[in-house]
Amino acid sequence: MSNVEPIPVLSRTEVVERLSGHTHPNQQSYRAFYSSVIGGITKDPAAMVIPIDDHMAHRGHAVFDTAIIFSGSLYELDEHIDRFLKSAHMAKIESPFSREELKAIVIRTVAVSGVRDGSTRYWLSVGPGGFTLSTKECPRSSFYVMVVADDKFTKLDAPAGGVTVATSTVPMKPPPFSTIKNVNYMPNALVKKEAEERGVFEGIWVDENGNIGEGPSMNVAFVNNKNEFLVPDFSQVLAGCTMKRVLALSEKLLSEDSDLRLSRICHRPVSEAEARQCKEMMLVGSGVLVTPVIRWDDRVIDSGSPGPITMALRKLLIEDLKGGHSHLPVQYV
Repeated sequence: MSNVEPIPVLSRTEVVERLSGHTHPNQQSYRAFYSSVIGGITKDPAAMVIPIDDHMAHRGHAVFDTAIIFSGSLYELDEHIDRFLKSAHMAKIESPFSREELKAIVIRTVAVSGVRDGSTRYWLSVGPGGFTLSTKECPRSSFYVMVVADDKFTKLDAPAGGVTVATSTVPMKPPPFSTIKNVNYMPNALVKKEAEERGVFEGIWVDENGNIGEGPSMNVAFVNNKNEFLVPDFSQVLAGCTMKRVLALSEKLLSEDSDLRLSRICHRPVSEAEARQCKEMMLVGSGVLVTPVIRWDDRVIDSGSPGPITMALRKLLIEDLKGGHSHLPVQYV
């Protein structure tokens, strides 16, 4: 006979009770969740769920995006929503709301959450309706918004220590899938898992042609010995909103009268061989801002300390985050 205990058949009330008891420490930072399926916002982490027959859950037919919440303002929300809708178009997902309605729902969810420092992420799926591949069974697409508190955005002035990375053995996603911010992140998750197993911060993709790709959730950039800022082009990777902003901010260093002066900004394919000869390497993204890399595989980058131009770009981005470009103050409730 089996030693498995009998599995109970639960009522709706019992299910709700059990969900309320099924918690973990990270849920303390989950402050608000909107679901178009229920047509409202909940602040109860136990209720932050999606239907199992939503095609996002079992087919991965959905896209998502994010935005930083810093000191009570949303940073570059419009830029992120533009990319979000571009991804949705490429994934052939029709939104149940207009662009302005989507934006208003994100802002409202942040306002209800009370989070002044953290992030929001939002998803657009073809919706629930069945378990086949066909979207014809889905009556309506679904939209979800999550708001998460994160105090790392209150510690931006702390020195950024360098991190180590390793070239990933996980095959790189090909375009157009690599250029759509979709929920199919299995390759990305395996890159991160491999990095953790190797004792490094992140893995770095190199494509089949020997050109630098990206990290699992961020872009990569370099400074060569001519003080040229090298950013791999976006033809094979996701066009990072933070990377695009850093590209714009880097123009300020073209006129810098010091060792921090950039001689040129190059947004083009960057070969692995060229990248390995560079004196600075950095990770760029909303989760890491601009983070210096001090070791790549078995090679120490230059002196093994964070590069000065990398740190100058980090400073420019933090200043921008604090009150420069594209800030949307949240009217909290």
